[in-house]
Amino acid sequence: MKISYKNHRLEFKRPAGTSRSVLYHNNVWIIRIEKNDKLGFGECNPLVGLSIDDREDFEVILKDVISEFEKKGKIDLDILDDYPAMKFGFESALLDLTTEGEMILFPSDFTKGKRSILINGLLWMGEKQFMLEQLSEKLKLGFNCIKLKIGAIDFEQEIDVLKEIRKNYSAEEIEIRVDANGAFTINEALDKLQRLSAYDIHSIEQPIAVGQWNEMEELCKRSPIPIALDEELIPLRSKKERYALIKKVKPDYIILKPSLLGGFGDCDEWITIAEEANVKWWLTSALESNIGLNSIAQYSFSKGVTIPQGLGTGGLYSNNYASPLHILNGELFYDPDKSWGKI
Repeated sequence: MKISYKNHRLEFKRPAGTSRSVLYHNNVWIIRIEKNDKLGFGECNPLVGLSIDDREDFEVILKDVISEFEKKGKIDLDILDDYPAMKFGFESALLDLTTEGEMILFPSDFTKGKRSILINGLLWMGEKQFMLEQLSEKLKLGFNCIKLKIGAIDFEQEIDVLKEIRKNYSAEEIEIRVDANGAFTINEALDKLQRLSAYDIHSIEQPIAVGQWNEMEELCKRSPIPIALDEELIPLRSKKERYALIKKVKPDYIILKPSLLGGFGDCDEWITIAEEANVKWWLTSALESNIGLNSIAQYSFSKGVTIPQGLGTGGLYSNNYASPLHILNGELFYDPDKSWGKI
């Protein structure tokens, strides 16, 4: 077994703003496994400021891990529990390896081009006019579920954008999701949720910062808008911690990002815990290249998802890998007749 990797710096077509920072590029690491004349590819995405793997010695650790795996002659995912982005990359590469290395990790009607996946259209933070321009683009592309990043600019401008949407489109025509990325303070959160609720919001992701379980529990009880936990899930590496969070906070939804949570096995565990507690969920990419997005999309379809997923980030970059993935009328498709570009 031979394992190699390469770094790929993805360049955003335009700056991507969140309440945490403005992103201009994203460094990902592509894993290549060769065994018995077969190839498998996976992506490690140590997303800056969010991933546990976001550390200066990431490449050093990756080299050590590869050396250990080659020495053993097998991939041991269990030793990567503390490196979720790395674990996701190796897990994806292994799945690709077992399915002939054609980037088909979960064969289905999706990968045969017969079915598609509903997705939301993402609006990045910015001035009101910029957000409205993005909205116009998404509507032209046929999206009927829109997700807005909020919390970084003036709240009144964000409210104005929501007013503009609802002036022209009812909740039946356009579903609105918002993502605060933990931007609200505890003292202001409930008031802001009350104001947002006037615009028929489907849900809000992570209204306050992580680690405030008592306050988040209270918000989930009192919020007029369903609350989805996102960043709150990332640091929890054990099943015990994950059960404790869901039992304590009782959110309406959880957001699953495989490259931040540790891959598909970890997402399976979160889904089991959530469904036992009657908590709903959906899957979201986390600014991966098309390699990582492809893996997550195929996994999403394999879970029988029916509501829009957060899988529309493939078009953000000017130098993404060419892939069979494409978006049409707010849905993600896989074209089996289209080849992957050089990896």
